[in-house]
Amino acid sequence: MRSAAIDHAPAGAERRSFQRVRVKIYGRFMLEDRSEHPCQVIDMSPGNVSFRTDRIGQPGEKIIAYIDHIGRVEGVVTRTLQDGFAMTVLASDRKKDKLAAQLTWLANKHELDLPEDRRHERVAPRNPMSVLHLFDGRQYPCRIIDLSLSGAAIEIEVKPAIGIQVTLGTMRGQVVRHFEDGLAIEFAVIQRPESLDAEFGGRLS
Repeated sequence: MRSAAIDHAPAGAERRSFQRVRVKIYGRFMLEDRSEHPCQVIDMSPGNVSFRTDRIGQPGEKIIAYIDHIGRVEGVVTRTLQDGFAMTVLASDRKKDKLAAQLTWLANKHELDLPEDRRHERVAPRNPMSVLHLFDGRQYPCRIIDLSLSGAAIEIEVKPAIGIQVTLGTMRGQVVRHFEDGLAIEFAVIQRPESLDAEFGGRLS
């Protein structure tokens, strides 16, 4: 399989010397006025990132973003897009090396098409009742059909859009699929078994 490797540019290199990787990951960002907004990464390199978002930062504005699988990223808006904006990443060479490794992993993960990691066994929790929280503050009761370290299938009356960020109990994630009686969620990070045990009522059955 072709490896989606990242080119490491020398310090001070023009930003286009970085290879951009198209990934579909989500997060939140804070503008200089300290307001927070959800976003989706369109593409990213160790030196730049393009966001799709309803709230557009202005050129020259400093941004602090928290991106799933990546973590905290700081930068400055370089240009606006039709449905978002692009920014230059402000980071040390060491931080950019780490970003390159993270992006290589994410790019290969997307090539393998693993929106829900089926390598993790899916089981039915002892305590299936939970609450799905949307980022606009709405919340809905739901029943967990099954879950794994990487995601969950839930029975719920509402159908938030695919790609929207949600929280199941205290587990952050995003909607990746709809089915007749509910939807599937991919967690933002792979969970620890003990975290799922604590969240959903004792050992998983």
